[in-house]
Amino acid sequence: MDGVLNLDKPAGISSAAAVGRVKRLLPRGTRIGHAGTLDPFATGVLLLLVGKATKASEKLMDQPKTYEATVRLGATTATDDLESPEVLTTDAMPPTLEKIRAEVELFVGRVAQVPPRFSAMKVAGRRAYALARKGRPVELAARDVRIDAIDVLRWEWPFLYLRIECGRGTYIRALARDLGERLAIGGYLTQLRRTRIGRFIVDRAVTLDRLLQQGVAGFIEPVD
Repeated sequence: MDGVLNLDKPAGISSAAAVGRVKRLLPRGTRIGHAGTLDPFATGVLLLLVGKATKASEKLMDQPKTYEATVRLGATTATDDLESPEVLTTDAMPPTLEKIRAEVELFVGRVAQVPPRFSAMKVAGRRAYALARKGRPVELAARDVRIDAIDVLRWEWPFLYLRIECGRGTYIRALARDLGERLAIGGYLTQLRRTRIGRFIVDRAVTLDRLLQQGVAGFIEPVD
């Protein structure tokens, strides 16, 4: 049993927890991992690698990705998402759609992005989120990431709906934070759905509930 399982991860569980649930459906001793972590609140394409396909992890993580995101403008959070209390920006005024489009364009291309303080990046051998949870200062260096396109889908103050096409290592939480800073009103991510990794799209993904009912055998695809 070797190949890729295109899972539509539900909100409320970590990527590791999703792997654990599927592992219980596989024959004992079967290797399983995943390519490209999703935060617990995020949903969508999570590629589970079964058997010999675990060797394709790096190849699959290098594939282009597409996300649909909701950004709450006019407020910030410590985690850059909805998993910590929001702090409203005093006297924040709704920017025009033209202003938003102009600022969004500045994030397309090769950009230097500072990862969120609450992330799995390492600082002196420690995970950044572990230090941040203890209230310790976290200084993360900017990294070059590739953002191929950002489409403004809808703008209804204070929520901005975006579609983002990007490369490996891009933090959509950081994009929401940085866009809010550019607009001088703050911003954080409230929803995130990954709709594509390479050829794997969410419309063809399988849910955990369906796997529990039907098993995994019929849903494993070969690695190209």
